[in-house]
Amino acid sequence: MFDKVMSGIRGLVARRTGGGEGTPQAKVVRQRHPNLFEAAAEYVSACAENDQQGIEEASGWVSPEALSFGVNELACRAVIALARERDESPRSVARSLLGLPVA
Repeated sequence: MFDKVMSGIRGLVARRTGGGEGTPQAKVVRQRHPNLFEAAAEYVSACAENDQQGIEEASGWVSPEALSFGVNELACRAVIALARERDESPRSVARSLLGLPVA
């Protein structure tokens, strides 16, 4: 009876603490899921390098909507950084990057 109670207590403690050595929970490897900004960075980098496998992998990390938001945020930050570096407006930098005439 005492062994059953102690076993139950050990199991409860292991569940609340994420497992300890010797418990089945300790052997489970918890994978960290990339966030949308990591996915966007990997996706854009893979696109720039024409790495289809990298594109497909990063696309699977988050929903298409989240990836779109992350890519948009990355584009905004990149244009702002380039504009500051070049001492130009973000509009002229964005148009220049796309090969459009500066309006």
